[in-house]
Amino acid sequence: MKLDQLVPGATSIDITGITADSRKVKPGYLFAALQGVASDGRSYIDAAIKAGAVAVLTDDRPGEWNVATVKASEPRLALAKAASIFHPQQPGIVAAVTGTNGKSSTVDFLRQIWTHMGRKAASMGTLGAIGPSGMVDLGHTTPDPVAIHATLDKLAGEGVTHAAMEASSHGLSQYRLHGVKLAAGAFTNLTQDHLDYHKDFDDYRRAKMRLFSELLPKGAPAIVNADSPELDAFEAVAQKAGLKTFTVGWRGRDLRISEALPRGTGQDLVIQWGEGAVNERTIHLPLIGEFQALNALCAAGIAMALGDDVHAVLDGLATLKGVHGRLELVGQTEAKAPVFVDYAHTPDGLNVLLRAARPHVRGKLIVVFGCGGDRDSTKRSIMGDVARRLADEVIVTDDNPRSEDPTLIRAAIRKGAPDASEIGDRAAAIHEGVRRLKPGDALLIAGKGHETGQIVKGVTIPFSDFDVARAALKEVGGTHG
Repeated sequence: MKLDQLVPGATSIDITGITADSRKVKPGYLFAALQGVASDGRSYIDAAIKAGAVAVLTDDRPGEWNVATVKASEPRLALAKAASIFHPQQPGIVAAVTGTNGKSSTVDFLRQIWTHMGRKAASMGTLGAIGPSGMVDLGHTTPDPVAIHATLDKLAGEGVTHAAMEASSHGLSQYRLHGVKLAAGAFTNLTQDHLDYHKDFDDYRRAKMRLFSELLPKGAPAIVNADSPELDAFEAVAQKAGLKTFTVGWRGRDLRISEALPRGTGQDLVIQWGEGAVNERTIHLPLIGEFQALNALCAAGIAMALGDDVHAVLDGLATLKGVHGRLELVGQTEAKAPVFVDYAHTPDGLNVLLRAARPHVRGKLIVVFGCGGDRDSTKRSIMGDVARRLADEVIVTDDNPRSEDPTLIRAAIRKGAPDASEIGDRAAAIHEGVRRLKPGDALLIAGKGHETGQIVKGVTIPFSDFDVARAALKEVGGTHG
């Protein structure tokens, strides 16, 4: 493909590929040299040219190189548009989900609902791209636009007609989803997260709102969590953009839960839909926790807002399987005390997790968690306070300390939970949590979920909460899946 087809006004030379990663450059590539938070892509231009790049896309700062150079005031946007042209195929229906918590579960549940309805469906996000041919690791919740469009092109080529994808605040603020032909968008919730990247909470909110204000075509459905304090703000943005709002939740106008009854490893949900005359149906959701029910309802709302039959959608809800690393049961002790792993790594996420588990615990609720280094430090004591209030026993440990001193991170958490146990070694903390379990108790291991590494001083050390928990259960004579 010619460069001027990808970027209007550029030189007409052949381009064989596009990347923003100099390590992936091959002969004939266009290299996007982007200014990042930690590094400047311009520092890698010479290496990219040496590797065979024949063109460079960058910002409008001064600078010259001995290859075709395209400068743009918004190079990330130009990259997204170029990627959408270079990888032109997309599934006919693409829905995006934004919010602090619940994105991964919602897109996965939506994929499962569509699949149950006989659609060839896929999901993209933190857990990778999951489609009919299996799973591909994407590296980020919302990967760079080249990876997004290459993946969508591949999925469409495999016959996928319906795709659900996560839209992170980073991805939205960096134009990563521009060029994706979205059919619907959804908002789950907004709580404190990523304030190491966004200058303040308002900036974080505005980034999330861009899904509605900039990316969805006029007339598209905007599914909004009616229980969120942000309901009015996100509905107003959607309406201003000419979108059709569809609200879900306990207070949802269009789709709501009127009653939820815990039943062993699942729950019975009384679901109502429509305004005016009440349409109602009871289904058994084979997942525990209020937040799982609400994420499933959001997924159902997206399908319904796009025109799918309500009963076919609810049939799909009754068959859902839990998402890897989201309140996932690892196993149980000989006394039948369960051990769960979850990805909760924000104050609200931990709050929701502990409240979700409580109705299923007769004895003590024990939690093991930590906080990541080089991330928003203000949430550490808040998370400690959440754990102190909602769990019976708290074990504070390490969770990706990165470049920071882990003892200082743990100390910050314990300002909110002064009586918590402190065991820096995460494996030792998990083993201790399992050893404490008695009949009727439950252990929640929070923060890492599906992750398989522990990041310490720039090095990723292989580590899995699942593997360690299984070993701990074996040690006490328990069983695991």
